[in-house]
Amino acid sequence: MREAAEIMGVSERHGWRILAAYRKEGAAALAHGNRGRTPVNATPLAIRQWVVAIAKERYSGVNHTHLSELLLEREGITISRSTLRRLLIGAGLPSPRRGRSPCHRYRRQRMPQEGMLLQLDGSHHAWLENRSPQFTLFLAIDDATGTVPYALFREQEDTAGYFELLKVIISRCGIPLGVYTDRDSVFRVERSPSNGTGTLTQFGRALRELGITHVLAHSPEAKGRVERANGTFQDRLVSELRLSGASTLTEANLVLSDFLPRFNERFGVPAAQLGQAYRSISPELDLDGIFCIKERRRVARDNTVQYHKRTLQLFPDADKLSYAGAYVEIQERLSGQILACYKGKILTPQDAPPLAATLRTKAKDIPEYPALWKEPKPTEPRKGRRRRKRTYFGPLVGETMWWEDPVRKKIHSELTRAGLERARQAGKLVTLPKVEEREGFTERFIPVLVQLERKAITHRQAAEKLCISGPTLKRILDDRLAATSRTLVMDEKRVALAV
Repeated sequence: MREAAEIMGVSERHGWRILAAYRKEGAAALAHGNRGRTPVNATPLAIRQWVVAIAKERYSGVNHTHLSELLLEREGITISRSTLRRLLIGAGLPSPRRGRSPCHRYRRQRMPQEGMLLQLDGSHHAWLENRSPQFTLFLAIDDATGTVPYALFREQEDTAGYFELLKVIISRCGIPLGVYTDRDSVFRVERSPSNGTGTLTQFGRALRELGITHVLAHSPEAKGRVERANGTFQDRLVSELRLSGASTLTEANLVLSDFLPRFNERFGVPAAQLGQAYRSISPELDLDGIFCIKERRRVARDNTVQYHKRTLQLFPDADKLSYAGAYVEIQERLSGQILACYKGKILTPQDAPPLAATLRTKAKDIPEYPALWKEPKPTEPRKGRRRRKRTYFGPLVGETMWWEDPVRKKIHSELTRAGLERARQAGKLVTLPKVEEREGFTERFIPVLVQLERKAITHRQAAEKLCISGPTLKRILDDRLAATSRTLVMDEKRVALAV
């Protein structure tokens, strides 16, 4: 047994167990007892089928690692990434995110303490896919921990967006020691070939006032943490926005505020040193006066300054009766309010009244409507009306006029009657009522008719009293006479019938 145990690679004691089992049950005892049994930790078939179904429909486009976390958070299913990956690949659902081959370069050591360096960047992407136009994510990554202190969505990448980003971070955490950005025009002014020196941008001026060190990257790989974070957000956050049904910028910001704590918990790392390097904010510090657009202007003799095609009026106060000739600092706040600063004192200018020349220029652009100060144009003598040759359109156009052809004339009459009948059925007023059908005409006509029979007035006077024309009066009298008597011609004899 000692030699047999060495050949089988087991202990001598276990060799005696195998021999006893073989003598009792035969060769079947040599097979493992769990052969053919389902493992205890195996995922049930129903759950596997359900996971594959929701991965195709509800969670379509979500990578395998993110999907395993969403299944635990939203569905209450605990499944490892490797099991989920093997299950989905077997169902023909590979991960939508492809990994890149590693690039060999030197790693930069992280900052030892949180708040020492923030990496800033803007990512323009189709965050809501086809539910909304593309907009920009403003993102800040702490270099020491890899966490996001704040982020927001805006329509475009501009100075105001980075101002709002830093303002919220400083209000919540404090003033960081430095920021790391790319060489976009928001952060850097191209050097002028005349003097060879560049000036600060509005963002650089705000950092100088706060005492924050500004570092410009020479390549995207230099600030790789925020660049990789942008890729993670473009993968995970797009899926989160799709699952929440967000379709506007406001809804996207609400989903982002809920996503940031989970992102920091998942991807954050502890700093090498405890504590934070953020500097505390002084109570006298006016963040609104720092994160704004500032431009220097000289005050004119009438105490006005020009700012972006606007004329602002400065008002005197007890300290200074006139600001003419002085230099003031115009501040355009993030809220849109425009203020002026003179030696640390905040002034509130207003739009100045326009000059007379400006009013005259605007008056030339006003359309010529009747006004009190404008004389009416002289009326030109009315020219004789020139009859234009009529052109007839429609299905009855032919070589001859339609009224000359009896068949066409009959068709035209039938079409006209049918159109009038449809208009009457629709409740429209097709023609004006006859004179005798108008209200009060009969009461006025009877006295006039009595005077006509007595020959007290003429037909012209009767038409004037009834406010009608002479031919109309003649038609009414003829219709009245025809209604009282009819003449029939039979065998060349006239017979008068009273009606």
